[in-house]
Amino acid sequence: MTLDGLPPLRDVIDRHELQAKKSLGQNFLLDLNLTGKIARTAGDLSATTVIEVGPGPGGLTRALLMNGAKRVIAIERDERCLAALAEVSAHYPGRLEVVSGDALKTDFAALASGEPVKIVANLPYNIGTELLIRWLTVPQWPPFYSSMTLMFQREVAQRIVAAPDSDAYGRLSILAGWRTQARIAFDVPPQAFKPPPKVTSSVVHLIPRENPLPADVRVLGRVTEAAFGQRRKMLRQSLKGIEGARLLEATGIDGTRRAETLDIAEFVALANAVSRKD
Repeated sequence: MTLDGLPPLRDVIDRHELQAKKSLGQNFLLDLNLTGKIARTAGDLSATTVIEVGPGPGGLTRALLMNGAKRVIAIERDERCLAALAEVSAHYPGRLEVVSGDALKTDFAALASGEPVKIVANLPYNIGTELLIRWLTVPQWPPFYSSMTLMFQREVAQRIVAAPDSDAYGRLSILAGWRTQARIAFDVPPQAFKPPPKVTSSVVHLIPRENPLPADVRVLGRVTEAAFGQRRKMLRQSLKGIEGARLLEATGIDGTRRAETLDIAEFVALANAVSRKD
């Protein structure tokens, strides 16, 4: 038995014959020291509902409950994992709710039911970025969550926290930096997983900004998509499709610059210039 009185994860995986599926972006995190570290990075969980995506056999789920989460709602698409999660639920009566379904079709704000929420997850690699963008672009701000503690491939994590004038800087950096304070908390080596991925992973902690610079989130998305769609070209060329010459003139931004040189405030200015036209 382990610290929480449940069987070791390796035994759970073997007993339920849970082979990670590449098609679901699964890599099961087995190291209990690391799952505990992720839970602690999320801060005090005692008055919080934690939403977890892709719990798999329940390694991080167990760490969240052991670290005092008032309640965990775990969304799992893989029905093979439900029996293992049911054992965790029985061990922590009334504190774990398992939702069998697709995270991409889930209304997370409705799950929150107005309670204090933190999102903590070892996200499936194949949907991690898409989920993050959805959470960063919710229409209601401040959002339904008070923080997000999420694991990504290190390359994606670097894009989330990247600063202007760096190769990793792009649309994801702008959305994350505009609406949150984001930092890489720590790295996780491949051998901590089963099966081990080919890359290092990183845990990113994001706290929503109460008052981000005002802009229409959809318009900001359009501007960043146009600018970084041809990131090696000058702005006067890459923004042509959205009347770039007029936008650049309205904002006083030099059209010979490239997208990666603009800071978040400049992208917000461009988005607001589009909104004024619309």
